[in-house]
Amino acid sequence: MNQRNTGDRKKVVLGLSGGVDSTTAALLLQEKGYEVTGLYFDVLSGGTAAGCKRAQRAAEQLGIDFLYQDVSEAFEQVVIGNFCEEYLHARTPNPCVFCNPNIKFRTLLKAADEIGADYIATGHYADTCYDAGLNRWFIRRAANRRKDQSYMLYRLGQEVISRLLLPLNEIEDKNQVREIARSKALVNADAKDSQEICFIEPGDHYQAFLERRGKTLPKGNFVDADGTVLGEHQGLLHYTIGQRKGLGIALGRPAFVTKLDAQRNEVVLGSNEDLFVQDVLSADHVIASKEVLTGAAFSKYAEDCPLTAKIRYAAKPAEATVEFLSDGRILTHFRERQRAVTPGQSIVFYRGDLVVGGGFIES
Repeated sequence: MNQRNTGDRKKVVLGLSGGVDSTTAALLLQEKGYEVTGLYFDVLSGGTAAGCKRAQRAAEQLGIDFLYQDVSEAFEQVVIGNFCEEYLHARTPNPCVFCNPNIKFRTLLKAADEIGADYIATGHYADTCYDAGLNRWFIRRAANRRKDQSYMLYRLGQEVISRLLLPLNEIEDKNQVREIARSKALVNADAKDSQEICFIEPGDHYQAFLERRGKTLPKGNFVDADGTVLGEHQGLLHYTIGQRKGLGIALGRPAFVTKLDAQRNEVVLGSNEDLFVQDVLSADHVIASKEVLTGAAFSKYAEDCPLTAKIRYAAKPAEATVEFLSDGRILTHFRERQRAVTPGQSIVFYRGDLVVGGGFIES
């Protein structure tokens, strides 16, 4: 965790989900002398009552103040609304990337201002740092590379990062987090990790979630790269780039979804080799500066580090160069081809361990 020069002002509002990560983060902040207030976000207006009780119990055990915030109306409109619209436009969204700047951290900042706290915190595995030469705060990759969540935080603005504490950066392994929790007999030391999409129940599927909300798309054709009809698909929202299983079509050879054509209502099938591309087009960016992305300027924390980019959360950063197009979009050219580039997901740029920008993939 990047330690600020706090003096006597060490009051912090932490997003407390009731899980082991956020609870341990609160504990670590306490041990550093911070006065911690836990804030629970209710994204489903009572639908997460069990989580709220776990968070409240964790706050009581730690002896910290506890705040409850119902953000369900904004979450429904902003996050779930975007999630549904993206699928209806044959794109594959990442709701956490959208929620973080628009709901979670905005709510944390508001709560911090209301109680006079200088800082906010979460249990994300990432770090922050400040470069005086560039006069800019950066999100930085976590020491725990397997759990690193810097990708999810790339859209955060300076007003957030400058006040953000991320104590789990110092933890190199998730088991270490659990051991810390066990050493203090925390009630959630062995709790399971949270599910991938917080508003979809474990065991449920996003297609069923969408259909219950009346979000459906008509059937259409499976086609190959030449446009030859291969069969009938069940609606574009049932498929994503790179998908092989569950296609419901037998071609006598391995087939992968290589493209979703919303205009023609077609699912294009091809080989695994067809999934590899070298160029990625993206839009709606949040970047440190053109100079940092192109290499005209470097942070002291990443001097002479080549630009790398990730096309999805679980991908490894791969070396790349960028071209800024006249319409504001960015064309990223990878040194090595990338597999299953998916519209709707984010491309995130790094210099060394620093997050220097990102945007939404178009193609």
